[in-house]
Amino acid sequence: MSVEKNTRKLDKGIVRDFSSRMSYASYLQLPTLLSAQQPVSKPEHHDELLFIIQHQTTELWLKLVLHELRSAAAWLRNDDLGSALKGIARVKHIQKTLTEQWSVLATLTPTEYSQFRGFLGNSSGFQSAQYRAVEFVLGNKNRKMLPVFESDPEAHAMLSELLAAPSIYDEFLAYLSRHGLDVPASVLDRDVSRAHEFTPELVPLFKHIYEHAADNWSAYEACEELVDLEDNFQLWRFRHLRTVQRTIGMKAGTGGSSGAAFLQKALELTFFRELFAVRTEIGQ
Repeated sequence: MSVEKNTRKLDKGIVRDFSSRMSYASYLQLPTLLSAQQPVSKPEHHDELLFIIQHQTTELWLKLVLHELRSAAAWLRNDDLGSALKGIARVKHIQKTLTEQWSVLATLTPTEYSQFRGFLGNSSGFQSAQYRAVEFVLGNKNRKMLPVFESDPEAHAMLSELLAAPSIYDEFLAYLSRHGLDVPASVLDRDVSRAHEFTPELVPLFKHIYEHAADNWSAYEACEELVDLEDNFQLWRFRHLRTVQRTIGMKAGTGGSSGAAFLQKALELTFFRELFAVRTEIGQ
């Protein structure tokens, strides 16, 4: 079919009447979605829409990340490693998108942001329940975060549930144990509501997996997928920190945190420390 006068003809079969059919907009609930951007600055500042959409799209991606990670943990619990790794692989692609997204917000200059920042009140990304949920699923449990969400019963209930549930790392270690690898009982019986702390006894286990990869290929592959997951998460944290420094310098956060200094500390938090520690041991 040729194009005449730079105008494409519509195929005859294209549906045009949606008076009684589901449309693209109705399926995606676009009227609801696209009406959810409500700037609060007065007069409305041009760049506030960027700020809102940046954070709303992040929350949408976090919803999918949480969906995939919770499913991956369940698959591990049911000894379905293949499905778990497929879910983690999808999360890795989402993480790259989230990290690249910071470059859009970084186009917001300090002067532009300062003109509507005061209207945000105490709202802050620190209060993202989904972000905290992702951290909990990955193993960075912190009970002290829960009071922040007491005014939101649904978010509080979700985080309380995830605090008490095994992390994806807990599920992976239990999977390894069920498949004949020597996971210390202290790890399998630990209080999963607490953050996983470095356990030296796990390092020889991972060294064995890495040095006998051909005999433990599935476990070996899973270890590397988890390393990728943490690497990507730390890159996201770093880009967050640098974007904040670029936009507000060392000012305190709107939610009461110390801002960039608080984010800097997050870079010291880890999920799978033994998987990084084993690299020092391999080949020795």
